[in-house]
Amino acid sequence: MKTLRPTSFDVAERAGVSQSTVSRALRSSPGVNAETRARVAAAARELGYVVDRHASSLRLKSSETLALVTICRPGEDRSAINPFYFALLGSIAAATSARGFNLLVSFQESEANFRADFVASGLADAMIVIGTTSNRAAWDYFAEAQATGLGFVCWGSPGDPFHWMRSDNRTGGGIAAEHLVASGRQRIAFVGPQRSPQRQFDERRDGFVEALGRHGLTPILAEPPAAADRHAQGVAAAHALLAAHPGVDAIFAASDMLALGVLQGLKEAGRRVPHDVALIGFDGIRAGNMADPALTTLEPDLDAAGEALVAMALEDEDFTRSGTRVPVRLAVRGTA
Repeated sequence: MKTLRPTSFDVAERAGVSQSTVSRALRSSPGVNAETRARVAAAARELGYVVDRHASSLRLKSSETLALVTICRPGEDRSAINPFYFALLGSIAAATSARGFNLLVSFQESEANFRADFVASGLADAMIVIGTTSNRAAWDYFAEAQATGLGFVCWGSPGDPFHWMRSDNRTGGGIAAEHLVASGRQRIAFVGPQRSPQRQFDERRDGFVEALGRHGLTPILAEPPAAADRHAQGVAAAHALLAAHPGVDAIFAASDMLALGVLQGLKEAGRRVPHDVALIGFDGIRAGNMADPALTTLEPDLDAAGEALVAMALEDEDFTRSGTRVPVRLAVRGTA
């Protein structure tokens, strides 16, 4: 039986800290105090963990490059990509740079530019895939590539058979529900796709529904109408929801882009946010800060996500950490 090498995730568990803290501590980051750094170093010694051992060996014989594939919708202008993925891209770039690697970024949308052989061709030492799960042709392509032995890790993939990492969506949905109930809201809706390949939406909804159920509440489930993008879907969903349920006093939207559309739709209908209707999104995109009022949202720890994805790609050859969840926190702003 093959013995698995310890990874930074193992060190984190032993030291009682996050994986991102392990990464910073072993780089002697000034943001980690001496006591934590010593605890991490002791855990690393006990486990026999060596910083970037796999990455270091790669430097001697390969490209010192990590490939990042961002899946887009067919025909989508690059400026229209969900801002969340650009934020995640930035975190991955920072974590890659901290390891002394370069980052090769490839935007892919159709058979004309699908490519998964960056490692096999020697252009990169490992590969990460992020982006929309609504592009089924792309994920079918990458599933076939993985079946042929091309290894990579994904953020927010449709699930099996991919080696994936994503936000702690179910917990986030529960946090949103608890916050709305604590603020006295009773007629609460969830706005998000109900039959989407993007499993994170189902997870957020399920956590939300379960938490409300503990308070004897059943949410209104609102499927966004078809529209050009998530923002437009949110606008249309708000109008449809208010027409069917005029007494709704709180909304949890499955993503920030949906939530920003809902906010616009509520304003167009003459509803005051948060006085008449409270609103919470999910993703923590910067545009939410610039809304009026600013959007309350569930924020994934993107620094931890970037470092964990890079660590998984470079260290975890057997993908033993597949299914890792990144913690989220509620950023309370003006809409709730």
